[in-house]
Amino acid sequence: MATQTKKQKMLADKVDVEKLYGFDEALTLLRETASKKFDETVEIAMNLGVDPRHADQTVRGMVSLPSGTGKTVKVAVFARGDNADKATAAGADKVGAEDLMEDMQNGNLDYDRVIATPDMMGVVGRLGKVLGPKGLMPNPKLGTVTPNVEQAVKDAKGGQVEFRAEKKGIIHSGIGKLSFSDADLKKNFEALTGAVVRAKPSGAKGKYVRKVSLTSTMGPGLKLDTTEIEGA
Repeated sequence: MATQTKKQKMLADKVDVEKLYGFDEALTLLRETASKKFDETVEIAMNLGVDPRHADQTVRGMVSLPSGTGKTVKVAVFARGDNADKATAAGADKVGAEDLMEDMQNGNLDYDRVIATPDMMGVVGRLGKVLGPKGLMPNPKLGTVTPNVEQAVKDAKGGQVEFRAEKKGIIHSGIGKLSFSDADLKKNFEALTGAVVRAKPSGAKGKYVRKVSLTSTMGPGLKLDTTEIEGA
């Protein structure tokens, strides 16, 4: 039998794999078991009672994390004229039209968010096969097709995140860094889980929030008690 590393032994001693933790207790445990070498991201996984292959069971939306994400978000904007100037002033990393389309077609897709004004969708539409698989295609329902590109850029830079149930009905999202205060991480946690609960689709059957776990980049996965989420 392979011998356990010091960290593996510590985790085995501290973590109860069957226990349903409250958020505060789980966060304390993640801090106790964290790497000291870098600032780990705190992540949440929500297993929902949906089958996203059915149109009436898709779960997708945007939510602003009140304490931010702790990450630098790269934003590209499709806009012309005055809107292009506003997007640049708001902090967009790249602003353009056909030139930006060609750049993306050539494989330059190092962006976390792509935003477009409505009049640019004729250009952006040609990038469906490029942006779609990466989840970057601008979408009016998500506020990424909008005449107010200035606000959309500020939202993206300021801590707005997208959540989306994958094909097995699981949502994965970061909610900040371990260097954040407990209060700031809890605000982000409540904002995200609240948004997911409010986004419950009409076709969801039975229990909606089935399992929730909290982890950090190098930390253990801790099961959370879902009652405090459903009661939010």
